[in-house]
Amino acid sequence: MTSALRTRAVHAGRADLADLGLHAVPIDFSTTYPARDSAAEARRIDEFAAGGEITGIYGRIGNPTVERFEQALAELEGFGHAVAFASGMAAVSACLLSAVSQGKPHIVGVRPLYGGTDHLLTTGLLGTDVTWAAPDDVAGSLRPETGLVFVETPANPTLSELDIAALAEACGEVPVLVDNTFATPVLQRPGRHGARLVLHSATKFLGGHGDVMGGVVACGAEEAARLRALRFATGGVLHPLAGYLLLRGLSTLPLRVQAASATAAELVERLGTHSAVYRVHYPKLGGPLVSFEVTGDPHAVLGAVRLITPAVSLGSVDTLIQHPASLTHRIVAEDDRAGSGITGGLLRLSVGLEDVEDLWQDLDQALKAG
Repeated sequence: MTSALRTRAVHAGRADLADLGLHAVPIDFSTTYPARDSAAEARRIDEFAAGGEITGIYGRIGNPTVERFEQALAELEGFGHAVAFASGMAAVSACLLSAVSQGKPHIVGVRPLYGGTDHLLTTGLLGTDVTWAAPDDVAGSLRPETGLVFVETPANPTLSELDIAALAEACGEVPVLVDNTFATPVLQRPGRHGARLVLHSATKFLGGHGDVMGGVVACGAEEAARLRALRFATGGVLHPLAGYLLLRGLSTLPLRVQAASATAAELVERLGTHSAVYRVHYPKLGGPLVSFEVTGDPHAVLGAVRLITPAVSLGSVDTLIQHPASLTHRIVAEDDRAGSGITGGLLRLSVGLEDVEDLWQDLDQALKAG
């Protein structure tokens, strides 16, 4: 039975609860799972090594609570599988290591990306070699050893967008990974447009309350098997309590994103006519993220907000504001920041669930202070 996204967000990962006589999802904190038949356990380990999915034996292989979150996110993104990690960067690292393990360490990246991702690709810490390309130049940058095309749309922090379907078609057999953290499956499902991997910093909108850290990749069966093997080997596992909180966050994801997006659209209109604002960036897709460039001192604006929280991260129920050039993208070289539109006057606003008038009053007075 096909149901609306709001319905699936509530029920995904919970289909068996009523038959189990449960209403809330159980949290399994076990780190090890006893078994008296060691020969059978050996066969299960062989099955896992061959790419199979198993539960039990040891917490680094898998956890029932985390698996519920993975199943739910995969369903919302329209994939058969998802693999969860301890953080968004752990998920990024696993995707890069997967390409390296297949003998295809060349990555084509489209800027801007999240600063931590940019740094990991630029430094080649995981054995990758990156070529930075504009969207129209990606196909011409591919090599026989290209293992991944890495994009983020809407991009962090400029909110620039690209055509996923056109990019995927141009890349042919080379898999396209889309960081879908900003849009979430509420606004965009990249798999429908040809992306082979869809990545989230689950810390953001999926969790939604600023109290849980995680990452997740939705993908097909073959890639999921590689990512699970890498997670087992490297240990970047998601804690069961985090899995529980992320699954709970998914149930309200559509409502939160839709409400915050409506407020953001209203703030965009007002920011566009404010004398202290030079330029406003807002994606055609919409969403709760707004970036804008100020004519005055961005640091003074940050210091003047009182209701809005001056902090990195995004996707929480409260509104957050930060200066990318100083924080999330400080690790990116200044010329590279400027080349991808991250100016010194740019501020990124993650709109929460407060009343729009209260938010505007705070923004207005802070902009005037700057």
